[in-house]
Amino acid sequence: MPDRKQKGRKEQSQKPQFQPQTARTREQRQVDRQEIKERFLIVCEGKKTEPIYFEGFRVPGRVLEVIGTGYNTESLVDEAIRLKQEQQQNYDQCWCVFDRDSFEPENFNSAIRKAEAAGFQVAYTNEAFELWYLLHFDDHHNALSRTQYGPILTQRLGHEYRKNSETMYRELEKRQEEAIRRAERLLAEYGAAHNPQQDNPCTTVHLLVRELKKNVRL
Repeated sequence: MPDRKQKGRKEQSQKPQFQPQTARTREQRQVDRQEIKERFLIVCEGKKTEPIYFEGFRVPGRVLEVIGTGYNTESLVDEAIRLKQEQQQNYDQCWCVFDRDSFEPENFNSAIRKAEAAGFQVAYTNEAFELWYLLHFDDHHNALSRTQYGPILTQRLGHEYRKNSETMYRELEKRQEEAIRRAERLLAEYGAAHNPQQDNPCTTVHLLVRELKKNVRL
């Protein structure tokens, strides 16, 4: 007849071992808090395209505030200043995101200067935000019209490009570092004489992307 103590020890050893879920979750929350380094306010010209893209970054909601305004150039900067004051938050980085498009050249450079004077950094593009998407696939050195971006992106993506697509961040994420390097090279080509309103193509979106990547949860 088997010894009862031995039988009890055998049954006990066969019981599945579970990790304490509550303790692990608590530790994970502590890690999440440690990963939060900076708070961002991003005020965009477009109401959908740019906000949808930047909201794709896996950063805590309390770290990233993305607002699409529908304003352009100087009026966007005025709205960004108003929003920053209205929010009454201690943001570490405040950004304006806008394009050259077909607006008057002098408005573009003056909007950049106005934003910087108000403490904003600027992620601008000449001619349109989609240039940043294109740089995920190829270098671009020749001037492009905003009407050319869509067909090229359709070819590179392998499906029709939709301007307000909610999948663009995910589709391009693996090529992000390549896009940053291409944007850096493109900007460097203009050197000290860089004139944002005249230099087509050019973008500084990569500067904002690089900052956001520092706060991404892996």
